[in-house]
Amino acid sequence: MEESLDIKKMHEKPPYGVIAILFIGAFVAVLNNTLLNIALPVIMDEFSVRPSDVQWLTTGYMLVNGIMIPASAFFIQKFTNKKIFLTAMILFTLGTFLAIVAPTFGLLIVARMVQASGSALMMPLLMNVMLTAFPIEKRGAALGMFGLVMFTAPAIGPTLSGWIVENYSWRTLFEIVLPFAILTIVLAVFKLKNITPNSDVKLDFLSLLLSSIGFGGLLYGFSSAADKGWGALEVYGTIAIGTIALIIFVVKQLKMEEPMLDFRIYKHPMFALASAVSIVLSIAMFSGMILTPLYVQKVREISPFHAGLLMLPGAVVMGLMSPVTGKLFDKYGPRALAYTGLTISVVTTYFLSRLQLDTGYYYLMMLYTIRMFGMSMVMMPIMTNGMNSLPMKSNPHGTAMNNTLQQVSGAIGSALLLTIMTNRLEQSATNQAKELMASGVDISAMKGEIERTAMLDGVNHAFFISTLITLGALILALFIKRVVPPKFEPSADAVEEFKK
Repeated sequence: MEESLDIKKMHEKPPYGVIAILFIGAFVAVLNNTLLNIALPVIMDEFSVRPSDVQWLTTGYMLVNGIMIPASAFFIQKFTNKKIFLTAMILFTLGTFLAIVAPTFGLLIVARMVQASGSALMMPLLMNVMLTAFPIEKRGAALGMFGLVMFTAPAIGPTLSGWIVENYSWRTLFEIVLPFAILTIVLAVFKLKNITPNSDVKLDFLSLLLSSIGFGGLLYGFSSAADKGWGALEVYGTIAIGTIALIIFVVKQLKMEEPMLDFRIYKHPMFALASAVSIVLSIAMFSGMILTPLYVQKVREISPFHAGLLMLPGAVVMGLMSPVTGKLFDKYGPRALAYTGLTISVVTTYFLSRLQLDTGYYYLMMLYTIRMFGMSMVMMPIMTNGMNSLPMKSNPHGTAMNNTLQQVSGAIGSALLLTIMTNRLEQSATNQAKELMASGVDISAMKGEIERTAMLDGVNHAFFISTLITLGALILALFIKRVVPPKFEPSADAVEEFKK
């Protein structure tokens, strides 16, 4: 059992240099994705495209992620981590360069999709390497560092993007990323070593097709709902097709001896529970990242840069807390952290549902920061506890499943809460107009005030629904138990491959 001996040696002295290279690549990829959001209106003006068209820069990125991430379990088992990472970084770098020079909007969309084809593999690969490199008793601290990438980059993005867009061209968002991407490739060529064991798995192309249609259809349908409306054939049609394809995909995977994505991991109760809590929490967290800037910019009429700046302390807190939370998890387990973090999240989300037209900027900053502090205590400990319940051979499937569900639940949750907000906004605006007209008031002079008040009502209502969703996660957390991970038993194929 040479692999067991080498894994024991690696656990005694984890390969921090290798992990650092993977961290840089993943951080650059995730940061670049969030940099673009605030720049969309500027890009829309430059290329003279509609809002529904410019959204394809984010929707297309999510679609490729939805297609690639489920297949990441196959790639991680089939190929060495060095080959996967280099391929992913080269694709991401190529997409970044194309975005810088893109003369047309169509080519910019292609560039974003090429970027996504590379970045989609980075987070599952990084998490799988860390699960392999660290012993069970140190996984919490290790995955706490993983949280630095997962949570900090998306939160820093809006602030940095707001400043760049106000002072430079939107292409600068890609230009600042390109040198770091190239540097990461150079480091990987000379310094990256292979850590994860491989096996000779076969890719079932029908499974890949069903997965692509299933997850891609759901992501596209829910992402388009806020713009096109739930009654559009393009929305409910793609959701229906995606759902049917996904059901067939799941049934097929359960019947296969070597599935592309192994749904049998849900036989482990704590992994299933961790997935459920993560889905609910992702909906609440990502919707908050959308609703808060909407309130700040549309109701309080504050600039995009200051809207992004408001979210920065929350990013710093999450970055600082991720390693601390990991160490607390190793010492005390997930339950106390989940109870505390989710209680904070429920309370702060409720307060966000009570905003006023003149709510103070710094009060809102404090509330948002405390909310992110609460969520930082939950996501990684819950996910780590769930992954600890799986045998090591199932780690690629577990990481692929977690990343896929976060993408899908984030998109679905954001679409649902934006729709809820929009419906409440329209209803509120109509009611206000009727009341003013009944009182004999000229509503044309009150249009701006009606819009602000209606937006406030819509945001508050959406945050109240988000409070109930977060409360659902708190209830689920009552059933969390700390798991004792199964011992690692390498397969004969894995040992032979490792010997090579």
